[in-house]
Amino acid sequence: MEYTVKALADLAGVTPRTIRWYAQTGLLKPCRTTASGYRVYGPAEVDRLQTILFYRELDLPLSNIQTLLDDPSFDRLAALQSHLAELETRREHLDALILTVQKTIAEAKGGTQMTDQEKFEAFKRRVVDEMETQYGSELREKYSVEEVDRAQNCILSLTESEYNDWQALGEEICAKLEDAVSAKADPQGEKGRQIAQLHRRWLSYSCEAYTPQVHCGLAQLYTADPRFTAYYDRKRSGCAAFLRDAVCAHMK
Repeated sequence: MEYTVKALADLAGVTPRTIRWYAQTGLLKPCRTTASGYRVYGPAEVDRLQTILFYRELDLPLSNIQTLLDDPSFDRLAALQSHLAELETRREHLDALILTVQKTIAEAKGGTQMTDQEKFEAFKRRVVDEMETQYGSELREKYSVEEVDRAQNCILSLTESEYNDWQALGEEICAKLEDAVSAKADPQGEKGRQIAQLHRRWLSYSCEAYTPQVHCGLAQLYTADPRFTAYYDRKRSGCAAFLRDAVCAHMK
């Protein structure tokens, strides 16, 4: 079946303006254009739009989505399986949050008192599950199953204070990266050194056996994998590359 811009927009639950923008940027090209200038979309474009919207639900930037979809090695079935795993992870996290809230309400009403570990278990589990879904296979290929499992267990064993410090440190690193890139600083300079040291502290929360080689290898992934790049470059392009260069320059 074929669709006009408006018909496809209605089908997908987006605006015609969105479809036109995707066409303009090359993200979703029509299969043909009629003599009167109307764009027409066929089954392949419908499937591509569905995949685009799946990735948008995962907050992936449009530029990264286009890079993925235009890659000759892109496997739609594998991508769908990945989307399913991510959605199942989100459902599990939501279930855990609901359970935590229920326990908290029961405690507030005079019921069984929660341990401090129980109060924050759902939040830490979410971080671990998201990392596993998005990057687990890549990290296991680069390192080992045992190393990745140990890193996840380190995160799950963090105390409330340690977990908050770890999260705050991650936000501080991102803010300093954005400032450094805006100022066109040299990753091999003082700002790069400070950021690399902060990142080493951040990594130590989940790395039992730190080595500069492991650190630099992880930093290399930040530009090699578009998902890592999208995370660090979400506010300012160039942050992932700056972090990679700073770590490899100073953590030796």
